[in-house]
Amino acid sequence: MATFLSGLGRFAFRRRGLVVLLWLLALVGAGYAASTAAAPPADTFSMPGTESQKAFDLLRKKFPDAGADGAAARVVIRAPGAEKITSPARTAQVERLVSDLAEAPEVAGVADPFQAGAVSGDRTTTYAYVTYRAKAAELTDAAHDGLTDAMERARGTGLVVEAGGDAVEIDQAMSGTGEKLGILVSAVVLLLTFGSLVAAGMPLLTAVIGVGIGISGITALGSTFGLSSTTSTLAMMIGLAVGIDYALFIVSRYRSEIAEGRERADAAARAVGTAGSAVVFAGLTVIIALAGLAVVNVPMLTKMGLTAAGTVAVAVLVAITFVPALLGFAPVRVLSRIDRKRYLGKPLSKRQQRGAAKREARRRPNLGARWAGLVLRRPVTVLLLGVLGLGTVAVPAASLELGLPGEGTMAPQTTQRKAYDMLSGSFGPGFNGPLMITVEAKDAKAAAERVRTALEEVPGVDAVSPATVNPSGDTALVNVVPTTGPTDSRTEDLVRALRGMAAGLESRSGASGILVAGQTAMFIDFSQTLDDALLPYLGLVVGLAFLLLMLVFRSVLVPLKAALGFLLSVTAALGAVVAVFQWGWLADLIGVDHPGPVMSTLPIFLIGVVFGLAMDYEVFLVSRMREAYVHGARPGQAVVTGFQYGGRVVGAAAIIMTSVFSGFVMEDNDFVKMMGFGLSTAVLFDAFVVRMAIVPALFALLGKSAWWLPRWLDRLLPNVDVEGEKLSRRPGIPSETAREKHLVG
Repeated sequence: MATFLSGLGRFAFRRRGLVVLLWLLALVGAGYAASTAAAPPADTFSMPGTESQKAFDLLRKKFPDAGADGAAARVVIRAPGAEKITSPARTAQVERLVSDLAEAPEVAGVADPFQAGAVSGDRTTTYAYVTYRAKAAELTDAAHDGLTDAMERARGTGLVVEAGGDAVEIDQAMSGTGEKLGILVSAVVLLLTFGSLVAAGMPLLTAVIGVGIGISGITALGSTFGLSSTTSTLAMMIGLAVGIDYALFIVSRYRSEIAEGRERADAAARAVGTAGSAVVFAGLTVIIALAGLAVVNVPMLTKMGLTAAGTVAVAVLVAITFVPALLGFAPVRVLSRIDRKRYLGKPLSKRQQRGAAKREARRRPNLGARWAGLVLRRPVTVLLLGVLGLGTVAVPAASLELGLPGEGTMAPQTTQRKAYDMLSGSFGPGFNGPLMITVEAKDAKAAAERVRTALEEVPGVDAVSPATVNPSGDTALVNVVPTTGPTDSRTEDLVRALRGMAAGLESRSGASGILVAGQTAMFIDFSQTLDDALLPYLGLVVGLAFLLLMLVFRSVLVPLKAALGFLLSVTAALGAVVAVFQWGWLADLIGVDHPGPVMSTLPIFLIGVVFGLAMDYEVFLVSRMREAYVHGARPGQAVVTGFQYGGRVVGAAAIIMTSVFSGFVMEDNDFVKMMGFGLSTAVLFDAFVVRMAIVPALFALLGKSAWWLPRWLDRLLPNVDVEGEKLSRRPGIPSETAREKHLVG
């Protein structure tokens, strides 16, 4: 591996013009394809094999004219003060609003609330149901403006008017502020790390190009593979972070090779051969973790995981080809100012050389080496502090409550949330989350009436609507309003009870099939889908990554402690998410308007992404230790060497990745905000506590045993030579005298 990548790096360095041209053509081509591609499809959510999905598929098939795919809005109207909405004056105002809504662009129909009997018991509130000819994602600005204008005119008469439903525009689009802030902080960190504007700019430039190609590719293929506009959110986050990190490691290794006196092309070749090998295997772990989301069998998660994995693959290719090509254009300017003076300045006299040698000998070890020395002297203390600290932060994770986003969890000032609360207050908490019961039978109307009668006697049921039968008469739909809200645990109990009754109801009513769906039922099915997939997902991802790391480090214990450290950091990150987004700690600082259940998709996303990133840091830091150990260093000295050359770079990479993810906390989109916070805290915990403290402490306690591998397994595993041992036997490594001449002239 190292030999192949070294040759690739040397080729890219020498043929830099060609390599840069090819990447720019790829960027332009992907951008052109994205600009000419059809509009991406609307966001869809499906869970193949679940009862809820079967019910939705049945409704789409049996009620094709119901407009299930069209957008809808529920406009809630309340009379001011103690007035009644049924008074003649207010009734006329509501009728005028209904007329205005019906004349708005793209509206298919409006149900008159008084004719439909949609008036609350206290006669203060009513609602009008508005249907549209287009899907929610295809509604024009004119349609949104028509709805808003009609509501504003009604508000002008004194009525309280709010609206919910997918036809109501949600102002939670990605503003781009997060990416800009992340790039800005990354630039500052890179400048402080490298001391060179050119060196700081290279990782940023390569990351932007890699993400540009990846996101453009997703957009270009959106209509073909059903990739919605939100599919690229995860790819944007991960692609930008790993793109900067991967380039950072290769540029840093190039500078180290130049400092050791290697010729420019040799330095680039060796940087790609060693650090590039670590980048390839680190990228593979991230790709495995993201692509493994397909195991969950939720198409939305599968698409997001695969597109993000593809973007990471582009980032790896950019790092091992485009970065050495850029180094070819600025082989010296990439160095710090002091190193450039040493490289380009006048030759030192013998006396100046002796003085420089003495100063070098007196120079203290850098911060990374000093920290590693401290950990090696106090491994038990560091280990206990790290484990207990993360364990404490992880405690809130035991109270994790999952939920799906809905209008009831939106910010209190939004019209959707106000409409939700008005309906709950006037029609009961269960009104916002009715359950849908589908009944299949030869005589669906008669069977549905018998089912309806039985459901009215079930505890927890507030009301049951009359059956709606399809034109062929073989399928009926009955709506059940629970006495409790859609996120209430008692509503979940009701769903399970109704599903448990289904077989008995079928035999008594003559129905051939009864299915229970609705918001709460969908949440139950989704949670069950995730629960069923979690262990297989962890087994697949951790198992493949364990084999990959065992191949890289030729050790059994190193991959094992890497996996255990990941479990610590991801659990602590979940604990932090629960404390902020569920309990409301620091909610004002983070910008959480309404603490509540954690989104159901977050834990498995967090597990997949954090595992990949955790293995990134493990590979980058431990590969340098492995390299020193293979070349004859003692176990303790190998740890110090790893931190001396890799500690500062890994720390900078972690700060960069944290800044990129933290920038997304500023977005209004709830899922993006929660994902950004979870990922940023997980990176901090994993990089600075697990990899920087717990890992070296374990190496100190294990000694040579850390690198133990059974002989029979050693013979079976191929030697991928990540540490570049074969490169050490190749020409191009100058003697000490040659190095001095190279540096001082």
